[in-house]
Amino acid sequence: MATRANPAAQAARAVSLHIGLNAVSAAAYSGWDGPLAACEFDARDMAAIAKSKAMKPTVLLTKKATRARVLAAVRSAAKALKKGDFFFLTYSGHGGQVRDANGDESDRKDETWCLYDGQLIDDELYFELSRFAAGVRILVLSDSCHSGSVTREVPPPPPPPGQRAKLMPAAVAMRVYTEHKKFYDSLQEQVATEAAKARGKAPADPDEALAQVGAAAHATALVGEFKPAVILVSGCQDNQTSMDGDHNGAFTEKLLKVWSDGAFKGNYDSFHARIRAALPDSQSPNLFVLGKARAFLAQKPFTV
Repeated sequence: MATRANPAAQAARAVSLHIGLNAVSAAAYSGWDGPLAACEFDARDMAAIAKSKAMKPTVLLTKKATRARVLAAVRSAAKALKKGDFFFLTYSGHGGQVRDANGDESDRKDETWCLYDGQLIDDELYFELSRFAAGVRILVLSDSCHSGSVTREVPPPPPPPGQRAKLMPAAVAMRVYTEHKKFYDSLQEQVATEAAKARGKAPADPDEALAQVGAAAHATALVGEFKPAVILVSGCQDNQTSMDGDHNGAFTEKLLKVWSDGAFKGNYDSFHARIRAALPDSQSPNLFVLGKARAFLAQKPFTV
């Protein structure tokens, strides 16, 4: 009797990770605890979208959103997912910065996610994403501020009266980096060394390539090490701030309205454009890609 292929076995697999921090550990941030209100709601609402698309979500809220747990979850997904599979990663919390230990200029900075017990540097995140298998689709949504990059040294304007920005204050960022300089410098050096081994050539600062990546509709692949197809959407531009809210952050709130429980019919480019149009000029979400993401950009958001 002939056996038939099991359609379910051929279906794409999808997992997701949702991170939301309404505070950080003051012990890890030089006495600053970074209170916010809506980030845990953001994470839960993103997990609800994941569940609606038959993904298996992991949710890490505030005290559970540690560096070790976040990195372990990303690495677990990287090991499990194969070509055609989908990884959905969201972050809602403060954006921060540390000095770039690998740069040529002393005033260069790397962007970070402020996790509960320490910052996750963008170099670390990009390297972890590069370890996914070829053909895996990765969507990253970051509802946070990212002040300080290799392309800009002008601080973002202060938030409107009565609103909370998802931004670690510059003075706090400098104090935290100074007090933990050896730790954050060693992280950057480790990433550069591991990335060099993977590429088989000399270390390079990932930010130098990322600074050249175009915005929406410019599906460039300037980071050749990326075998997966990656779409990254941030809550604002480098010279802006993402606003917190009572139930959702401003970016997440507009995203949910545009998505409209799945009624949205466009692709990632139009999804980004609709969200951007719904926000004020002071907060313009950014979109860029890594790897061969042209086909991925053409899909309806959250398609497994």
